Amino acid sequence: METGIARHGSPEAAESRLHRGTNQSGMRYHNERLVLSLVRQHGSLAKSDIARMTGLSAQTVSVIMRELEDDRLLVRQAPLRGRIGQPSIPMALNPEGAFFIGLKIGRRSAELVLIDFLGNVRSMLQHSYRYPAPRETVEFALTGMTRMRGELTQAQDKRIAGLGIAMPFELWNWADTAGAPREIMDEWRHRDIRSDIQAQCDFPVYLQNDATSACGAELVFGQAGAARDFVYFYIGAFAGGGIVLNGRLFGGPTGNAGALGSMPVPGPDGKPTQLIDVASIAMLEKALNARGVEASHLWTSPEDWGDIGPELDIWIAGAAQALAYAIVAASSVIDFEAAVIDGWMPLSVRGRLVDAVRVAVGTIDGEGLKLPAVREGTVGIHARALGGASLPLSERFLIGSTTISRSP
Repeated sequence: METGIARHGSPEAAESRLHRGTNQSGMRYHNERLVLSLVRQHGSLAKSDIARMTGLSAQTVSVIMRELEDDRLLVRQAPLRGRIGQPSIPMALNPEGAFFIGLKIGRRSAELVLIDFLGNVRSMLQHSYRYPAPRETVEFALTGMTRMRGELTQAQDKRIAGLGIAMPFELWNWADTAGAPREIMDEWRHRDIRSDIQAQCDFPVYLQNDATSACGAELVFGQAGAARDFVYFYIGAFAGGGIVLNGRLFGGPTGNAGALGSMPVPGPDGKPTQLIDVASIAMLEKALNARGVEASHLWTSPEDWGDIGPELDIWIAGAAQALAYAIVAASSVIDFEAAVIDGWMPLSVRGRLVDAVRVAVGTIDGEGLKLPAVREGTVGIHARALGGASLPLSERFLIGSTTISRSP
């Protein structure tokens, strides 16, 4: 009699494979990720389609897909009839195959999200604040996870494959701009938030820059279309961004590649300044406060800012000009197919901003450059939290996984 060994195809085997380490190597695991990546990209695929796309033998593809089906990561769809020979059976991702948690730690709010294997949001919590404090943020994350996990069945809870944290790197450096007490922000310098949360979790915890994570959400869950190389801007309290090259999120050696908020651009007076000092929503808040307008709804009601007034028009004009220069400058280094802009703002404001950026790009001398198409992001206000959740998904199940950082 076998003891301590999970039979392939059993629930125990599926859970063992779900929670195995991420340092597995070998062609088998590469091919599994390749199949899952293709199925995610196309929605559903038959074995013959995957064999044609990958160059793998029909027998190899059959074995891989059978194992992924046994592990409940893939499910069969209705047979496709009307062709010569046996009807083909497309396979699709099983929404219940795995679950992922994302934690966004922002300068004005935190979000916690639970998604399924398709990226559908199953649960979301939000907490707004004047500035982030480490102890309260960890408490929000742990309390929220307990609440979310309590809403899952025991079988679903066992299939949580990881948590990803999306937060600004070197958060303590922005104390003055964020209007936060320096002693509180300095606590982030000495805290390893990933380790603090990992100590309370029975699944792996990952960490990445928040804007880079948002870029990852656009790549994994968005409608990037055929673009495999794009520069991405997320406009939150501060502006930031990310880079996708050859269909993969590029984080660089330190995970800080695509730190577009620090890119030099012309300021209102024509002198060089950083993109973050012009295109950030914090600049809009500052302008409203200067007029005596209370602007907390910018953070608590991102779906609808109401009638803000002329300050919004002025901010869009300045942000668009700065973003246009950033796009042209980035294009002098890499031939991006697209420049994608998303943010913590109503869809109508995002649309106005992107339209203004397109116009502004046309006023800049781009001779010798192939400028990218400027378009709106497709994930929206929760891109950073969803990007956090995409970290364990990408790291464990997809080809071209994110460059993961271990500490802020």
